[in-house]
Parts: sequence; structure tokens; C-alpha cells
Amino acid sequence: MLKSLDPLLTPDLLWVLAAMGHGDDIAIVDGNFPAESVAAETTSGKLVNLSAVPIERAARAILSLMPLDAFVDDPVRCMEVVGKPDEVPEPRATVRAEIEAAGEKTLIRPIERYAFYEAAKKSFAVVQVADPRFYGCFLLRKGVIAGERPAY
Repeated sequence: MLKSLDPLLTPDLLWVLAAMGHGDDIAIVDGNFPAESVAAETTSGKLVNLSAVPIERAARAILSLMPLDAFVDDPVRCMEVVGKPDEVPEPRATVRAEIEAAGEKTLIRPIERYAFYEAAKKSFAVVQVADPRFYGCFLLRKGVIAGERPAY
């Protein structure tokens, strides 16, 4: 355990977040998602498993370290409800609350189910939670942290 670090940030997840660059996506998916096969096609080839954690709790941990990309219109995308593109399922509402709590101001753009699968394959890595609720699948695009050159 480390001071001031969310205990859900496992060594594998910390490596993924640190290795990602500006504009890379991370897929955070529910327990129903074909995570192992999709993760095998990602940049890292890694599946990070956060079992027994709801999707919004994983989003909170990730957003505690990772800024969202402010240079694009859709830094957060989610899987659209099949046949009901305007429906907002519970996982989307709870992740929306975590995004706002992290101080981020962005919309969550739904994308068609199979388009989501393809986009997830192009992400840096996949994080799977055990959340059984449908449509708890998100793509978060990493932003930048501006600052001065460190003095060593």
C-alpha cells in the first residue's frame, strides 16, 4: 500500500497508466465484455482484472491519476444500448458522476456495440471489472498534464 494512492491502482494498472501516451485510449469494461480476446489485440496486449469492483469505482481510481484529453470532442465513449441509442443505462450515469467528481467536463459519446469492440481493440489496454450490469463499457482517452521541466 502506498500513501495517497487508491488501493485499486494495482501494479499492472499503474504500469498501463504510466506507459500510455497522450491520445491513447484505455477500455474499462464490465464483466460481460469479451475482455481477454479484445485485450490480446490492444497495444499492450494486457488485460487488467479488477474483480469484484463496480465500473464507477474503477473509473474513480483511473481518473484519480489520468487526465482526459481536452483536445478532442469525445475523450469518453461508451457502448450504446442496442436498439435504444438515447437510453442512459445505470453504469453510464454512475461513471458520468465520477467524471464530474474528478473535475472533468465532457460528454460521454455512445458508439454502436461492434464499433466499440473495434475501438477497444485499438486501445492501449483493457481493464475489466466484475460488474454484471449491461452497457458498463467505456473508452477513456488520456490527456496531458502541463508543467515545467523538473529540476533534477
